[in-house]
Amino acid sequence: MPSRLNPYISFDGNARQAMEFYKEVFGGTLSLNTYGDIGGADGAGAEKIMHGMLETTGGFTLMGADNPPGTQHSPGNNISVSVSGEDAAELRGYWDGLCGGGTVSVPLEKQMWGDVFGMCTDRFGITWLVNISTPEG
Repeated sequence: MPSRLNPYISFDGNARQAMEFYKEVFGGTLSLNTYGDIGGADGAGAEKIMHGMLETTGGFTLMGADNPPGTQHSPGNNISVSVSGEDAAELRGYWDGLCGGGTVSVPLEKQMWGDVFGMCTDRFGITWLVNISTPEG
């Protein structure tokens, strides 16, 4: 899989509805994982979306999630940019460049879902998510 650039939108508790709406608009395949699915929350927060991804036959990929429990939603900072793929060297290069002069909030390291993932805010205030998938096969 080649590297790709994906918009990642944060929602204030209505990510499921929004992502289902985008699926209606664009078509494609939608996958949704809740905070409860990964053991990250219980009660009302368990049904909130931890990660959603819509992939369309036209080549669009749109990702979104509800803000993590305990964080505030602020319109204006409700979008991140996600770069993902299997080429570790390429993606680590992007990571290194994006972190320069910025702030790392999640170090680039192996995560519970098996991929290498990190999150940083670049020097211009843009949040970036980098995910290195394990090659299939």
